[in-house]
Amino acid sequence: MRLSTFLPAAMLLLLTGSASFSATAAIDLELSHQLDEERAERLEKLVGVFNARQHDYQVKLVRRVQGGAPKDLNLATREEQAQFVAAKGNFRPLHTVMKDAGEPLDAGQLSPELRVGLTDAKGNLFALPVAFGTPVLFINKASFRKAGLDPEKPPRTWIEVQKAADKLFDAGSSCPYTTSWPAWVHIDNLSTWNGVPVADGKGRLMFNSLVQVKHMAMLTTWAKARFFIYFDRRDEADRRFAAGECGMLTSTSSAFATLDAQRKKDTGVSPLPYHDDLPGVPAQTVASGASLWVGTGQKAVEYKGVARFVSFLLEPEIQVQLTTAGGFLPMTAAARAAAGSKLLKDDVVGLNVAYNQLKGPGALNPVRVSEIDKVRIIVEEELEATWSGKKTAKQALDVAVERGNAVLPAALRTQLPK
Repeated sequence: MRLSTFLPAAMLLLLTGSASFSATAAIDLELSHQLDEERAERLEKLVGVFNARQHDYQVKLVRRVQGGAPKDLNLATREEQAQFVAAKGNFRPLHTVMKDAGEPLDAGQLSPELRVGLTDAKGNLFALPVAFGTPVLFINKASFRKAGLDPEKPPRTWIEVQKAADKLFDAGSSCPYTTSWPAWVHIDNLSTWNGVPVADGKGRLMFNSLVQVKHMAMLTTWAKARFFIYFDRRDEADRRFAAGECGMLTSTSSAFATLDAQRKKDTGVSPLPYHDDLPGVPAQTVASGASLWVGTGQKAVEYKGVARFVSFLLEPEIQVQLTTAGGFLPMTAAARAAAGSKLLKDDVVGLNVAYNQLKGPGALNPVRVSEIDKVRIIVEEELEATWSGKKTAKQALDVAVERGNAVLPAALRTQLPK
């Protein structure tokens, strides 16, 4: 499994730096990941900034081996989060690491929506939400102008998306609308944004209500009409949109950072569409992404280095750089304020769109099918069956809920680290 989409290539290009160490002076700390070779090289530049600022520790990237023991630092994807929680005995709670090392860490300073699923019952952080985003709608302004649409008035509702897709199609677009991360966008966030639950109070999945069924049936109709083009379960749609092939894209808010300078100028960022025939909409979306975990079994001096690296990541200036280049949501209010004062206009607009969607209790919903890998795979299999016309929307979602609930206890085991 790759983490490539949550650490976009552009994120680390700004973070150049090199370190010079004495082989005997620095203590090595390993950071495990599942990046491809190109993005691993770019992540190494971020690590180099930390390494260059002090000579006590040297963080080194290592590729994670499935089933292998955790390293000092471990970068987990959204889909891996439930696996990491289930293996809680292999990780040391972050708040404990920071306290023992004498490094400050106030979980309350981090935005609440970024802490969901990463804190214990007392609100203490056991992992750090380093690269989070929330789904938004991107539009290709040039394609909108060609179709006679106003690029400064992007669609607000799914009905307006359909009307825009119709005009884009008539104007010759081979991809009027597409999406990345289907389970995250069209189950987790479609549900919370439109005020319907993904699971009941006991954690049993129930994302097969009328709202979700109608939404999937709508997308199936679009797929038949070639208004909606589905590429894959991850981020191929991002690349197609960035290449100018598609008129509209729903994806993580951080995708804006991967666009080149010219494409950014002609890309609009607006809130995720909603269904306006429902009461109290739009409600809230949810944030998710990559988190940083600390392995057990280290020496005290190694944990001190880990804590120092975490403090480095929490510095407002470092977070501004991450937001500028990676599009990720700043973790603290101080970092968000710094980003707002230093980012370019378009970047600030995108950041504000993302944050405005996260206001409200729905953003704190703890059950997210996209974070439970076994359930996510089932859901995306059934969504593909719907969009390809092999099953009706109701059949597919009913089966997805039934299959998902069958694996849910083994997939979750949500006892949080103490």
